[in-house]
Amino acid sequence: MTLIALNVTHDPKATSWLGSANGSDFPIQNLAYGRCRPQHAETLRCGVAIGDKVLDVAQLASQTEWLKAPGVDTALATLAAQAAAEDLRKLMRMGAPAWHALRVALFLALHRDASVKVQQELELALHALSDVELATAVQVGEYTDFYTSFYHARNVGIAVGRGGDVSPNFFWMPIAYHGRASSLGLNSSFRRPMGQAIPPGQSEPVFGECQRLDYELEMAIYVGQDNAWGQPVSMAQSESHIFGMGLLNDWSARDIQFWEMTPLGPFQGKNFATSLSPWIVTMEALAPFRLPFAREATYPQPLAYLDGEALRDHGGIDVNLSVSLQTAQMRSRGLQAQQISQTNFKHQHWCVSQMLVQHTIGGCNLHAGDVLGTGTISGPTPEEAGAIIELAHAGQKPISLATGEKRAFLSDGDVVVLRGTCEREGAVRIGFGECRGEVLPSIGA
Repeated sequence: MTLIALNVTHDPKATSWLGSANGSDFPIQNLAYGRCRPQHAETLRCGVAIGDKVLDVAQLASQTEWLKAPGVDTALATLAAQAAAEDLRKLMRMGAPAWHALRVALFLALHRDASVKVQQELELALHALSDVELATAVQVGEYTDFYTSFYHARNVGIAVGRGGDVSPNFFWMPIAYHGRASSLGLNSSFRRPMGQAIPPGQSEPVFGECQRLDYELEMAIYVGQDNAWGQPVSMAQSESHIFGMGLLNDWSARDIQFWEMTPLGPFQGKNFATSLSPWIVTMEALAPFRLPFAREATYPQPLAYLDGEALRDHGGIDVNLSVSLQTAQMRSRGLQAQQISQTNFKHQHWCVSQMLVQHTIGGCNLHAGDVLGTGTISGPTPEEAGAIIELAHAGQKPISLATGEKRAFLSDGDVVVLRGTCEREGAVRIGFGECRGEVLPSIGA
């Protein structure tokens, strides 16, 4: 893995001629990618989030003035824009040089020093976010969900009465299961699932609607490069295969999940809904927020194929994350969602490059646009739990809300909002936007 060098696009003093970009989640130092449908368009096209607007790359790809700035690799940036305009996965497959070339060209075109001609050209391709329909950033082909938080694994074991011991294999490799890409959605509303579960104190299952519905605070890793079937990706190659990251909510039917997970992994307890945020923040945008990746001496150190000097130097990523909950009662009273937890991605026991390497080590072929979920992100303190099963101790200690309501698990009408930001001294704060989802009554209710 190679750290992306800081460059002109990370300049903390740089601002945009578009005023709403400055101080927002989406300044010119971010330039997150997504898909949108402007009001005049018949199909989805690639867009770049900038302030309170989205830059229509499909429209921009047919224009040329913005590509003429000094420092722009015009030929490569042109090809990259054309690829992105057609399908973001085509840009992904062009590789890191093309990603960088397009990023630099967009940065300079949106910079406060851009010429009047460039500004006028870009204004034609800008749409208010409120006026476009957003979709998932790519059409996801495959989805795999990992299990990489020691604190989550420990907390859930304690909450359900299994003790705080974590399975031995957790410390030796990133564990995962293959999820269901068809039920991935953007800010999705979904129905409470039906299924089998064993009620407390009973020995036989019953069929009915889920009684223990939960969220999971996760991040999405977007694969940017294919690897050939049978050809593993090494740690040295790993980050060139990762395009960027977003937010992910792995909704979980805990009662259904725990009954079915003997002996195999999750199935119906997970396959009914997974929510994605609309934007991919690129690995280049995240470069100022990299951290050393260290493992406590009391834990086994990674095997050689999951280790390396570069990993230890900058394998971690500093992302502040939060979970907020808005009940139906809150909405009826005009109240905003209430934050119920916050944590940081740096607490994960395994990093993004290790997850990708582990996925391919047996020869599995990943494709551009595939999504890897990081698994629930929890921190060392109770307030940093990434799921309500942890916060409410498996329903034994319901959390209290400002309205006087309590939640042991999620109720119909609840909206869960995930947010993420990166900030540090000497860098401009960037954000991931929101990942939002609402629980609707079950089809059988």
